[in-house]
Amino acid sequence: MSRQGRAGALRSQVELRSVLSLVLDQVDPGTSGLAYRLVGTGAALAQGVPLPVGDVDILVRRREDVDGFAAGLSGFPCLDAPAWLPDARQYFARFRVDGTEVEISTVEHPADTDTFECAGSGPWTHWVHAGIGRHVVPVVGLELRLVSELVRNRPDRIGPLIAHMRVHGADLPLVRRAMSERKVEPKMTARVLEQLRKQ
Repeated sequence: MSRQGRAGALRSQVELRSVLSLVLDQVDPGTSGLAYRLVGTGAALAQGVPLPVGDVDILVRRREDVDGFAAGLSGFPCLDAPAWLPDARQYFARFRVDGTEVEISTVEHPADTDTFECAGSGPWTHWVHAGIGRHVVPVVGLELRLVSELVRNRPDRIGPLIAHMRVHGADLPLVRRAMSERKVEPKMTARVLEQLRKQ
């Protein structure tokens, strides 16, 4: 979510599930009460979108949740100990788990909308469950993930997301509202909505 420096990309749901299972087996957020969401490209791959994942991004509600994940992952190499990043407005930690970088962070930007993937109420309002090993993982909705990629103008991510959502369905009013609030260019907005309506 914040810093650079990627390890090897995860290219399949099997690889992602393996890394997430290691993380969640150590942290066990269901028992410890840590509030989190899987976000980023990992959230897309967890829902079946065929995208390579450079790292695993875990969003948490509170700084103490970052500390809780860090305590659970203390047996893995720590790349960044939990710390406040004032420029990014994040409380952030990063570990290497089975060769993959796992980032845990708050995002403390004020947002009075539910259409941001990692800020405000969006990730806590628009999410789905994904089974990962013995864990049921809350994963941010693809609608918000798509708009994040539109804002970043990453066609290599946008195409697979739209293709998946066209087959499996999407909340079109949410996508439309998110694109408007995130200031996606009108021509792109129209093109995306047209593509998502195709069967």
